[in-house]
Amino acid sequence: MKTPFGFLVIDKPAGITSHDCVSRLRKVYAIKRVGHGGTLDPAVTGILPIALGNATRLLPYLPSDKSYYGTIQLGITTNTDDLEGEVICKKSWPDINTLELEKYLSEFRGDIKQCPPKFSSVNLQGERAYKKARRGESFILPTKEVTIHKLNLIKWDPAIGQLEIKLHCSSGTYIRSIARDLGSKIRCGGALAKLRRTQALGFKESQSIPLPQVSQTGEIPSLINPLEALNHLPKLKLVTDQENLYWRTGRQFLVEESRLGKDIKSKSFNINRNSINLVIIDKTGELAGIAVANNSLMIQPKVVFNARG
Repeated sequence: MKTPFGFLVIDKPAGITSHDCVSRLRKVYAIKRVGHGGTLDPAVTGILPIALGNATRLLPYLPSDKSYYGTIQLGITTNTDDLEGEVICKKSWPDINTLELEKYLSEFRGDIKQCPPKFSSVNLQGERAYKKARRGESFILPTKEVTIHKLNLIKWDPAIGQLEIKLHCSSGTYIRSIARDLGSKIRCGGALAKLRRTQALGFKESQSIPLPQVSQTGEIPSLINPLEALNHLPKLKLVTDQENLYWRTGRQFLVEESRLGKDIKSKSFNINRNSINLVIIDKTGELAGIAVANNSLMIQPKVVFNARG
């Protein structure tokens, strides 16, 4: 049986962890090497990209931005910044209209600094923050800069103090922090009520499937070809035996600009940049790995499949 090599896009249900999904798929596909692209909290649903086999080595080269659809509840503050946590304070939310709410939301668009929730997987002095929080320890997490590319108000219900939002953001953005900080700016408190991830690492909802069952009958779900997942990167095909040898042995080699220019231009890359990532295709048309090309057109292997010692 051929070792699985590719991606699955799981529509994660509420109530299970991202690690639970990985553990399940290890059993379904009878393979140990499985990894996910971006943790989802147990209460959060939606897109969870899963890499199987050597595809785990490609995760750092996938687009890092993500998209979400969420609901924020005003008038409540919790220790986890969502409705799953312990309630710290309750207040009445002010009588504001959609236009006023938009003004508050405008402060969260673009490049912003945010402090992650204390109940998060942020590493603090060698330990996850949520472990310290569970022990009741007092600590301060450093702020980090994130980018909110789009933040749209979908619905505002002043009767129950809930707003629905749709956003597209950089990796590492905490939507719980946005809910908390929005409530703080409005001076009534806020917490995340619901959240669904609709896009991650270049994968969309239309590509997602339910989490397979270990005991399911019939064929297991087929995997997404890694080349499809890497379609955002320019490609270079190995054309000579020497290039193939150099590639498989991890050695650098030069290429002519004409072999890169058209593809790079179509992908909005600029050859004058210090370096770019390239998808390397072997002579049979299969994925050979990932390389870095510098502005001298020197190809440096980074991820090599079927390497030769």
